[in-house]
Order: sequence, then C-alpha cells, then structure tokens
Amino acid sequence: MKKVSPAAPVAPWLGGKKALSAKIIERIEAVDHATYAEPFVGMGGVFLRRKWQPKLEVANDFNGEVTNLFRILQRHYPQLMDVMRFQIASRREFERLRQVDPVTLTDLERAARFLYLQRQAFGGKLGGVFGVASDRGPRFSLSRLEPILEAAHERLENVVFENLDWADLVTRYDSPNCLFYLDPPYWGGENDYGKGLFDRSQFQKMADTLGRIKGKFILSINDWPEIRDLFAAFRFEEVSLTYTVAAGGATVAAELIISNFEPRVGLF
Repeated sequence: MKKVSPAAPVAPWLGGKKALSAKIIERIEAVDHATYAEPFVGMGGVFLRRKWQPKLEVANDFNGEVTNLFRILQRHYPQLMDVMRFQIASRREFERLRQVDPVTLTDLERAARFLYLQRQAFGGKLGGVFGVASDRGPRFSLSRLEPILEAAHERLENVVFENLDWADLVTRYDSPNCLFYLDPPYWGGENDYGKGLFDRSQFQKMADTLGRIKGKFILSINDWPEIRDLFAAFRFEEVSLTYTVAAGGATVAAELIISNFEPRVGLF
C-alpha cells in the first residue's frame, strides 16, 4: 500500500455516497489487498476519497461517458481545461449541450460536455434538469472546479479504466488478493442511471457471483427485505443516515453494508 492524497468527486452523482463514504472507506482500508476494483465507479465518490493505493486500481462503469471522462482527466487534463475555460453557467447552454449527440463529438469534447452537464444537473441526476438556487452561486464555476479536477487528475495516476458489465469486471479481476467495492443502483431505482443498463434480476445474479469469488467484497445498498433475502449468505452491517431534503427538513434512510468477511476497522 502507498499513501496518496485523496480527492473529491469531480461532479455530483445520484447516490454519490457523500454521507456514507467515510464508513465504507474505513472498512476498505482495513483490508489487505493488492488489487482494488469498483464495478460501479460513478463519479468516484468512494474511489477518489481513499487514502491508500494498492498495486492495481480498477475503475469501471458501464456508462461510457463516465469512463471517457476519467480517461481524459487522467491523460489529457490540460487540454480538458482548455476546452472548458470559456464555458459559463447558462440554462440555454445546458439545454443546447443536452441535445447534442455525444457520438458526434471527439473524446475530449464528450468529456467536457458530460462534466458540464453533471456539474449543473439538479441532484447530479443523469439527463436531469438545470439546477439553480437563490441562496448560492452557480453550480458551474471554473475557478472552483479547477483545483478539484487537478486533485482528481493526480489521484487517478496509474488507474486502469474499464467499460464492462459489472459481472464481467468481477470475473476478469477476481483473485485472492482482490477487494471489490460494489455500489449498484438501489432496489427500486434500477433505471436511475439509464434504462436497460441494470434490472432487478441482476441482484440475484450479483449474490450468486459474489458467493463464488476468491477475493473479498464490500457492497452498499438500501435496506429492503428482498435484499436481505437475496444476500442472506453474507455479513450485514446496518447503517442509519440522515439526508437533508429540499424543503429544509430531513429524512432518515436505512442502508446496509454487506461483505463476505469481518472488517478489521482501524488497521491503518
């Protein structure tokens, strides 16, 4: 393990794990492992915040816009900043870019477009609406974004990026020295990240696949009876989180951290 500087996620993301990341990372860093792999990396809410780097790190997402952004950020950070340097926070620009087919763009332009849309979309929702609030500045500000991107660029050094189905990623990288962290769509929110990318039947497949791996895994998911039934063979840790809602109140959510081992929290 090598100590590294953590970084913040480069953009909001639905289910970005801001409230739960510290608990998850504490358990990740209590496990000896040579390979760390995330089948559902999203915007890196856990991946980027870790402080210890094993020999191999793998960031995977079935959404090609995600993996393209991280690859460009890793290898072409100065060029990405040049593309975004004159971008402004604008509903009209947001709507224009949302209508652009990313297939018609270069990889660099695609990364800039995706990052711009995610920074400005309300709640970090894919394909969401333009987000603005009367009590704070714009969601897109290059002066605030630049240090975040630079820190992520440095943290992503030597990371391997994959654009595979989650099950293919697990099969490809499984070994006795591998640790997987899985953050799949929540039960009841299977289409939150795009229709056809994940369906409810995948949970049974996930439980079966994880029951056969040689390595270790940590999985975070919302606490539902169906989830408890499907993953009954593994260890459950109950977590209660309080989320602030738009109206100014708060709601309590029950979540589970599921694993196939007993975490030795506090190793590092």
